[in-house]
Amino acid sequence: MVVIISPHAEGAISCNTVYSKLMPCLSYLMGGSNQAAVPAGCCSGFQALYTAASTTLDRQGVCSCLKSGAASLGNNIDTKKAATLLSKCGVPFPYKISANIDCSKIQ
Repeated sequence: MVVIISPHAEGAISCNTVYSKLMPCLSYLMGGSNQAAVPAGCCSGFQALYTAASTTLDRQGVCSCLKSGAASLGNNIDTKKAATLLSKCGVPFPYKISANIDCSKIQ
C-alpha cells in the first residue's frame, strides 16, 4: 500500500472550503446591505469551520483565507459587520474578520 501525503501550507482546511461554507454571509456583509440579521447558514458555516479548525495551523489557515477574502472584497464589505460577525454567530474564533489581521499570531 502506498500513501501519498501532500503538504498544505494552510492546514487541512482549504480556502475553497472556507469560502463555500461562508457564501451565505456575503449578502449580510456587503456594503449597502440593510440586512439586519445574520443568515443562519452563515453562522452554521462558521460553526462548521470552528469545529474543523482543531489545530493552530488550521486556525491560521482559516484566518489567512478570511483575510484574503476580506481584502479581495475591498470597499464592498461592511467592515463593522465583518468585525462583529463571529460574536453575533456565537462562534469563539480567536480573531475578528479583517484584511489587516496578523494570522501568524493566531494560536
